[in-house]
Amino acid sequence: MRVGVPKEIKLQEYRVGLTPGAVREYVAAGHQVTVETGAGSGIGASDEVYRRAGASIAETAREIFARSEMIVKVKEPQKSEWAQLCEGQILFTYLHLAPHPEQAKGLIDSGCTAIAYETVTDASGHLPLLAPMSEVAGRLAIEAAGAALKRSAGGRGLLLGGVPGVQPARVVVLGGGVVGTQAARMAAGLGAEVTVIDRSIPRLRELDDLFAGRVRTRFSTIESVEDEVFAADVVIGAVLVPGASAPKLVTRAMLKSMRPGAVLVDVAIDQGGCFETSHPTTHAEPTYEVDGVVHYCVANMPGAVPVTSSQALNNATLPFGLMLANKGFAAVLENPHLRNGLNVHGGRITNKAVAESLGLEFAPVESGLAA
Repeated sequence: MRVGVPKEIKLQEYRVGLTPGAVREYVAAGHQVTVETGAGSGIGASDEVYRRAGASIAETAREIFARSEMIVKVKEPQKSEWAQLCEGQILFTYLHLAPHPEQAKGLIDSGCTAIAYETVTDASGHLPLLAPMSEVAGRLAIEAAGAALKRSAGGRGLLLGGVPGVQPARVVVLGGGVVGTQAARMAAGLGAEVTVIDRSIPRLRELDDLFAGRVRTRFSTIESVEDEVFAADVVIGAVLVPGASAPKLVTRAMLKSMRPGAVLVDVAIDQGGCFETSHPTTHAEPTYEVDGVVHYCVANMPGAVPVTSSQALNNATLPFGLMLANKGFAAVLENPHLRNGLNVHGGRITNKAVAESLGLEFAPVESGLAA
């Protein structure tokens, strides 16, 4: 198969769809890989490094989209990119369609087959292609919170871990999944007072065992969320409903009862955010203030550490990418986990959660769309 890797064009996105090591695997499996010039510059991989790995180099993204049977990216396609996709072409990347109807329409109109990293599953029902970036984002969330808490950044002027004789910051993590667990690990490691809120009692038990009492756990109710958020110095939004828009757990009205200079870090912003007052920001301008509360809502947090992120992402995506390259769309029909990743095919939305979030008809491949 002809596999193409365009350079990411989202603002301050330095990751790359295929690392040179991944390219070698595709080439060894008999596939042709074309990489746009400079695509690997963010991870320190020159065009020559890609050539040595077996890739050819294209001067423009237009060449990549025109020549390739499968496009491998990191972030969701931007308008200029989805306009170049064509019928039958496979797109393998993060999509996060639920809060982005314009992108969904663009993919539908293109006729392409779009497989989203964030909804591919494994035998345990987990999300193996989302997990590595969730791990990175969860850890970065605490770094971001620590920076935003500084008085010079508009925060309360607290050190996350405090010092002997001085109370540490109170960190509340909404969601005990991969992001929430990694955020709690980092915050507790720095000495912060940490509470994780989740709706799953079994997950709360696991977290209690994992942290051996160093992290408090609470079952998620309206009351418990309000109690913890109002007393918090930092709130990490780490709620995930696979494929769907994130629920809004912190409302605009709640901000007035929060501590002035408190920090909200919305890691769920790719799925619309779990704070009512969230809107996407960039690494260049990561924060803004609403009612005295600092919001950090960078939509591509792992892009700040592209070497780590690209390697971790490629480790996870490689087996699935090779399945697609080896068998084309037949791999989706044969593999239920790739089928769960299918979001758009034949001009229709093929993921139920995405369809419901967008208010569009759900058309699973089992209904005959695969023909």
